[in-house]
Amino acid sequence: MDLSLPQIWLIVGLVMLLAELVSILLVFVFFAIGALTTSLLTLLGVLPTTESQILAFSAVSLVSLLVLRKHARRLLDRTGDTGYTEFIGETAMVIKDIPLNGEGKIYYRGAEWKALASNQNSIPAGSKVVIKRTEGIVLIVEES
Repeated sequence: MDLSLPQIWLIVGLVMLLAELVSILLVFVFFAIGALTTSLLTLLGVLPTTESQILAFSAVSLVSLLVLRKHARRLLDRTGDTGYTEFIGETAMVIKDIPLNGEGKIYYRGAEWKALASNQNSIPAGSKVVIKRTEGIVLIVEES
């Protein structure tokens, strides 16, 4: 099965979109934009040579990165700040010691969660803690 150049650029674009889904860098999406645009332009006959396709891919990827990355970052930061505020003030049980300046585990709502002590003290397993805030999926706790 021989693939045409537009099909190859389409595959590259889809692979870049998949790479973006598993990455947190917010970079692959711009390469995907470049590859998908190059695929379309090649299909329309605007880019007949491989050299012109590579130049178009590079230019579109770079321009989209420079123009859109700041806006995309701002949008993602705005939607990512919500956190798990419903956890704050709740009580949980330490099931794995939280060492001095280290990470342990707590049992909360039927699941194990990574936890850090808010005051940088160690908290032994079996202690009850109060959840003070969240940092991603890590709960910041204080001994109650």
